[in-house]
Amino acid sequence: MIKKIRIFLALGLVVAGSLVLVPLQILSMKTGWWPETVILKIWHRMIVRALGIRIHVKGALSDKRPLLVASNHISWTDIMVLGSFADVKFIARADMEGWPLIGMLSKLQRTVFIERERKRSSGDQASEIANRMAKGDAMVLFAEGSTGDGNAILPFKSTLFGAASMAISEGAAEQVFIQPVAIAYTRLHGVPLGRRHRPISAWIGDEDLMPHLKVLLAEGALDVEVHFGEPIAFAKGSNRKETARLMESQVREMMQAALADPRPSR
Repeated sequence: MIKKIRIFLALGLVVAGSLVLVPLQILSMKTGWWPETVILKIWHRMIVRALGIRIHVKGALSDKRPLLVASNHISWTDIMVLGSFADVKFIARADMEGWPLIGMLSKLQRTVFIERERKRSSGDQASEIANRMAKGDAMVLFAEGSTGDGNAILPFKSTLFGAASMAISEGAAEQVFIQPVAIAYTRLHGVPLGRRHRPISAWIGDEDLMPHLKVLLAEGALDVEVHFGEPIAFAKGSNRKETARLMESQVREMMQAALADPRPSR
């Protein structure tokens, strides 16, 4: 009964808040009266609070530009977690555009949707990402190309770093900074999540969204750690595969550190 009440109240908060924030975000996008991320941060924080997620941050988003953020990916909630405190925009898979609420939220923050299976469109997509970075947007790339189970990092796909190469080849920038970021869900109700129970926080592959959302709303009280590494400069002549391996190694190291010694809930 308590879980049902929690789900009802959480959904009510999100719906009521969205009715106020959506028009404000549309106004911001059309007029530029205030930075677009102002409303987005409030919206993300509202959703994070409704889900009962507590965020612990180590390090900070780099102020260097153009900036591509290379992160691991565990759940759709990663977007809300990062967006609740960092001025970032996202690169997401194309099917998310049609998702209820999340698709709308993604469009209102000018997410770049990419179709990873269609090589013909990859050049245009990389060009759009490159142009956005050149204009000052910090773009978040979930470099695994899929979601993991929260226990390990999947191999980073070097092709997804094509936007950095294109920004340089098209003359939009002489170099692009790439910053590794690790996301780790570490506790549930204050108790450290072990390997067996860590997938509770994960949204893997083709799993339906609504059942996972229902579980998170019913459980609540998840702790997540976000660790920022030092950015590296990607310039003309830099190797995408080597850069992908370096980012993967650094993200894996930070994630394992977070899982081995999770910060206490507060």
